[in-house]
Amino acid sequence: MQSTALAMSPSTQFLKPPCPNPILKLSQLSKSSSSIRLDHSQHVVHRLFSQRHSSTFSASLSSLLFSAQISAPFPVSTRRFENLVVRAASLPESGEDAGKTDRLARTLQLGAMFGIWYLLNIYFNILNKQVLKVYPFPATVTAFQFGCGTVIVTLMWTFNLYTRPKISRSQFAAILPLAVAHTMGNLLTNISLGKVAVSFTHTIKAMEPFFTVVLSALFLAERPSLWVFSSLVPIVGGVALASFTEASFNWIGFCTAMASNLTNQSRNVLSKKLMVKKEDALDNINLFSVITIISFTLLVPSAILLEGIKFGPSYLQSAANQGLNIKELLLRSLLTGVCFHSYQQVSYMILEMVSAVTHAVGNCVKRVVVISSSVIFFRTPVSPVNALGTAMALAGVFWYSRAKRIKPKSKVA
Repeated sequence: MQSTALAMSPSTQFLKPPCPNPILKLSQLSKSSSSIRLDHSQHVVHRLFSQRHSSTFSASLSSLLFSAQISAPFPVSTRRFENLVVRAASLPESGEDAGKTDRLARTLQLGAMFGIWYLLNIYFNILNKQVLKVYPFPATVTAFQFGCGTVIVTLMWTFNLYTRPKISRSQFAAILPLAVAHTMGNLLTNISLGKVAVSFTHTIKAMEPFFTVVLSALFLAERPSLWVFSSLVPIVGGVALASFTEASFNWIGFCTAMASNLTNQSRNVLSKKLMVKKEDALDNINLFSVITIISFTLLVPSAILLEGIKFGPSYLQSAANQGLNIKELLLRSLLTGVCFHSYQQVSYMILEMVSAVTHAVGNCVKRVVVISSSVIFFRTPVSPVNALGTAMALAGVFWYSRAKRIKPKSKVA
């Protein structure tokens, strides 16, 4: 380093260099100084990323740069490393910002999906009630709704919007009982909607947790906790109070709504009991799609057997002669079928994104929204006692969904 200082000093420019080739000596010095700067730069960067605290980080940086300036023949600029320090410190903040953005986007997506779920439910119940008023054939109406769903599923698979599953015999044997229960549940619900008010049908369907607890205890040997059992009291009491004061009370509508609770919860229990092997399980969307196709296949001959051919040109022409608007009926039936399949598919999509308890709470809120909107739209007369019973039942459902989250404390020996 001393020879380097002499070569670069102005006061020694007339001295004869000891090397016979000064140009070669100068190039060697340049290479050596460059290698020294490179070594020190790498050492500085290594030390920069190995420090955790800012005080230690700054002290080590300044000491290293000072030693580099003494050792190197040329001054080392600290601006480059200051920029490096700023960038290194800002990386965690950018990661946190990205995480917050992702959480916000997920929350907005879930909020939009819940809103679509509720909106489709409102339209389905209102349009379905209007169709059943002028076309009192619930089996045919339900078969048409499953037919619309089958068309949507076929288009979804044809255009590769969703991967088409390959169903084995064991899978079909497990899905078939679920499809039968699903078909009966929707058929019984439509029968009830044709006989009583929409708000009353959904108040009765608030009894679903009661049937879930009973069936789970019988077939799955699941004992409910004290919190779950206590939540059933306001549910049963509220439905009973609302039933006694319901202006549109009808025994057929009441019994079919109760039977739909039984079949729907039987489907849920069967899915836990039968779909136990992971290799036999389908994702929620494909499971619902396969059930929809099977339900349509089962219900078409059943509707013809129970109600006859009520969708032929001859019957529709005779109904038009009696004042029925066929175009309006077909349009509302089509919209009902699209809403019927869409709201259930959105429900399954939400179930894949959230926990079962969160989905149950959302379903409780959905029932409140449907009851409120149907009362306002159809101007259903509601007495204070009836409103109290409905509120009790819905509060019990919400309590039940929260009680399911409480895990019993394990007994310590």
